[in-house]
Amino acid sequence: MRLEETINAHRQDLNQTDMVIWKYIFNHREAARHISIHELAKVCCVSSTTIVRFAQKLGFDGFGELKAVLKLEEPERAAYRANILEDLGSFYEKSWSELVRRNYDDASRLVHEANRIFAFASGYVQSNVVQELKRVFFYGDILIFEIKGQEEFYSILRTLTLDDVFIFVSLSGESPLVVDFARQLQLKDVPLISITQLQDNTLASLSTTNLYVSPARFQLYEEDDERPQYQSMMPYFFLMEIWYVKYRMYIQRK
Repeated sequence: MRLEETINAHRQDLNQTDMVIWKYIFNHREAARHISIHELAKVCCVSSTTIVRFAQKLGFDGFGELKAVLKLEEPERAAYRANILEDLGSFYEKSWSELVRRNYDDASRLVHEANRIFAFASGYVQSNVVQELKRVFFYGDILIFEIKGQEEFYSILRTLTLDDVFIFVSLSGESPLVVDFARQLQLKDVPLISITQLQDNTLASLSTTNLYVSPARFQLYEEDDERPQYQSMMPYFFLMEIWYVKYRMYIQRK
């Protein structure tokens, strides 16, 4: 489990001081990999004991173990390569392997027990992911209704019950509209599944269960080219197919 995923899982246990510590680590990740506990306490204006308690709230023995995880998660630097397809293929293979190893039982249970299933996409790419989600689950005679727009959401919100489930597909998990929708659903205790990038985000912290992906950027241009790096979103589509297969396996075990 990556550190962002751990933060999302324990968000309800973290107070304002804890979030100050996490904000520094998140925004200064490279420095945090080598900082001492006393240095971190100084820049966050807290005690060393508070740093230790923050780490323990996340399930670590102490700050040393948290920092070890930070070092393990150090990203590879993107660099231009002539044979970018080789890197892309390796990324696909790694993404598939990581997604296959994940546990989908909680999300599958919510879908299986739901009376109605609704989905909302926060953008164009996300909408394509929802279309794929609808397609694969249709093989199991499961209908997923896509909600488009604020008016449609608030119209259906009045009829939602504990027997329904809502699926959000978002990149950052921080879209104001999506976060507002999630808070409204939380007030009504409607089960919520979020699909986001693997990072600390508000949507994931509000969700009943989370499914994460890790897109990657590739440098297709020379270093002096000002065009942005290419971002592969294929893991989102891998996730849809793997989740459905895992869902069928979950049903067979029932």
